[in-house]
Amino acid sequence: MDSHHEQACPPDAELGLAEAHPGAPITRLVAQVAAQCCGERITLGEMGEAFGDRAFGLLILLLCLPGLLPGMASVFGTPMLILGVQMGLGFRKPKLPGFIARQSIKRTDLMRLTPGSTTRVSRAISKIERWVRPRPGPFTGPLADKVVGWLTAYAAVMLILPGPGTNGPPAFGVIVMALGVVENDSKVVGIGMGLTILGNVFATAVLGALAWFGMEALHYIF
Repeated sequence: MDSHHEQACPPDAELGLAEAHPGAPITRLVAQVAAQCCGERITLGEMGEAFGDRAFGLLILLLCLPGLLPGMASVFGTPMLILGVQMGLGFRKPKLPGFIARQSIKRTDLMRLTPGSTTRVSRAISKIERWVRPRPGPFTGPLADKVVGWLTAYAAVMLILPGPGTNGPPAFGVIVMALGVVENDSKVVGIGMGLTILGNVFATAVLGALAWFGMEALHYIF
């Protein structure tokens, strides 16, 4: 993902997809964006406009997946932090700063999330989507969205801070939450919240232990 984008999508191609297909699975919506937007790359700003009030879940998901890779967490952690804070403050749609909105992803990479793809990520998401479905409940309201936002922001901080094994647990929980947000599934959002809390507690404990050992080592040396 980078900030280069050769050609913008036409307004009528990038807007209203979420409103036209409010219950569409994430993979189908992603396929529509990839098919209708022009150019070899699609910006996060364009995806945010195309997905409307489901953009938070989608963008967080797209940012969190590469965050699982070694060395990539800090790169994608900052945009996740900004999105999480906005969601926690009650924003209904992302208001991306220019440097984030201009970040783009290759169309071919985006297509790896679509139903026709044979990649491991696509297969995994497709399997999850078989039992993730619209289920409104206590974890799909405005208050729950704010909780999701602050949990995402905390997890993003854990991704940004260096620590052995501290990226995976929070990121996995956020991925589950994001899938639930996109599909409006209260049950999955609730499960994701629990996983994110556990992941954040684990990461915080590890980083706290590292900080304590570092302070003790300094005291020993000096």
